[in-house]
Amino acid sequence: MITIFCKNCGKEIDDKASVCVNCGVSVIQPNQSLDKSRITAGIFALLLGGLGVHKFYMGKIGMGILYLVFCWTFVPSIVGFIEGIVFLTESDESFAKKL
Repeated sequence: MITIFCKNCGKEIDDKASVCVNCGVSVIQPNQSLDKSRITAGIFALLLGGLGVHKFYMGKIGMGILYLVFCWTFVPSIVGFIEGIVFLTESDESFAKKL
C-alpha cells in the first residue's frame, strides 16, 4: 500500500481514494500519474539535473523550463545534484508529498 497525502490539507489518505475524506478535494487530477519513482527522479537529477529532466519527470514543467533557461550558469547542475541525493535518501512517503 502506498501512502499518499492530500495536496490541499496535507493529511494522509488511501491511495485508491479519488476524494480526500478530510477536506473533500479531488485527489487525482485528469492527467496526474501516481506512479513516479523516486529512484528514477533521483538518477535523472544526478545525471541530467542541470537540464531539469527530473523536474519534467515529476510534472513540474515550469521549474523544468527555469532549469533549462539557466543551465549555462551550472547553478541548476549543482542544485540538481543535491536534489538527486535527497531523492535517493528520502522515504517514499516524503517523496510522494513532493509530487
